[in-house]
Amino acid sequence: MRARGGQCCLLATTHQPSSRSRRYPSDTTDAQWALIEPLLPAPGWLAGRGGRRTKHCRRELVDAILYVVDNGIKWRALPADFPPWSTVYK
Repeated sequence: MRARGGQCCLLATTHQPSSRSRRYPSDTTDAQWALIEPLLPAPGWLAGRGGRRTKHCRRELVDAILYVVDNGIKWRALPADFPPWSTVYK
């Protein structure tokens, strides 16, 4: 998320800027994201194995997953300022 300064993730050049302005207690901090991001595998298209380019920020997807886990909600009840629930679920 650009609102926190800098780029949201390493793949920020391939997706649209975030329209999310609200922050939730379950959102990752910059320090947490610095630890999590290197653990995520590289997308297939970036490694030359084909596939689509990313449309949503990986940090937003992780934040959405943490929101669901923290609040115990249904996937379809994910707030609209996150990526679509079906994308986050997959």
